[in-house]
Amino acid sequence: MASDPVWILGSNMTRFGKHPESDLLDLAAEAAMAALADANVTMADIGILGFGNLMGPATGQALQKAIGQTGIPVFNVSNACATGATALRVAIMAVKAGEVDVGMAVGVEKIAGFGLLTGTGGADPETWTPRGRNGALGNTEGRIGTGIMPGVFGQIGMEYGHKYGEVSFETFAKISEKNHFHSTLNPLAAYQKRFTLEEIMNDVMIAYPNTRPMCSGNCDGAAAMIVCSDAYKKKLPKAQQKRCVKISASILTSDPYEPGCQVLPDVNTLTKMAAKQAYEQAGIGPEDLDLVELHDCFATAELVHYDNLGLCEEGGAADFFLSGATWRDGRIPVNVSGGLESKGHPIAATGIANIHEIALHLKGEAGARQIKGAKVGMAHVIGLGSACGLHILEKAS
Repeated sequence: MASDPVWILGSNMTRFGKHPESDLLDLAAEAAMAALADANVTMADIGILGFGNLMGPATGQALQKAIGQTGIPVFNVSNACATGATALRVAIMAVKAGEVDVGMAVGVEKIAGFGLLTGTGGADPETWTPRGRNGALGNTEGRIGTGIMPGVFGQIGMEYGHKYGEVSFETFAKISEKNHFHSTLNPLAAYQKRFTLEEIMNDVMIAYPNTRPMCSGNCDGAAAMIVCSDAYKKKLPKAQQKRCVKISASILTSDPYEPGCQVLPDVNTLTKMAAKQAYEQAGIGPEDLDLVELHDCFATAELVHYDNLGLCEEGGAADFFLSGATWRDGRIPVNVSGGLESKGHPIAATGIANIHEIALHLKGEAGARQIKGAKVGMAHVIGLGSACGLHILEKAS
């Protein structure tokens, strides 16, 4: 027997980008207080806090000191790029279990200028070993093979093309062109500049086939979300009930064992597993989606996830994209926010921010980038390590 649904009562996020004047807790508090205001509740109403931060140091207990200490349980979460989505899962599960009526999730990161994650932080000229945030040499591989994300996802894109037929450099670049165009309509995106295809293709090559604009932007930012039980939602004024967004599926997966290459991470299987479970839990199929926010840490990642999420037939990701389906006026708009490539990727905030974007469209509050008539959306995030968070949301009826 299906359990009662959990609802998004309110959500918000800071602008993503450089925030030299703010520390981690400043950003977390800004997002949390804005989400509380959006939900029309206070910390006195919150029964649990899921707090996500990967690069540290920050805790939910420290955030409470800034916005209100009420003695509630705090779960500090670190789960790679899926940290924010995992923090939200903590709140959702507590509500589903009947332990609380209202829960909060917050994700925050401060990594502007941290080049290691996208590979733009420089390397030792003798060994090609990437340098870390403080300039110290890392212990990753040298010229052949890489554990750094640009190389990993460059290989993943090339592997897809090798398996299903050549995918051109230009096709990958066009994905970035789309996302940077979408970001021009998002005032909270780190980058709001439209790039021409030629500018993208001729920019600095980070790891073929991903040039610099095709890589996610390391930046500062926070996002927060308030969720509630069905019983709590039913007690709200009618106008507030209509602004609630139903969480039809909330899934978290990790890699199963597979006999294969243990060097190149598998970002595909755990996403396919999560998609299958999410569609079953929500009782819908990919054809029912009106928009998707997926984890485009690199342009190559977006392409393979079209396939992993079932948005196209197996092996058909390039043709699906080139049909125009994923542009904001297409059949299934993808990353209308600008995606990680231009909205930015403050790691622990990303999972919640993706869900927040979908919620805005379902409430009809996305402004100039609003997808008209949106009723169902999916938010996807993946962290190597491994974790995949997937949420399907539905407009309140």
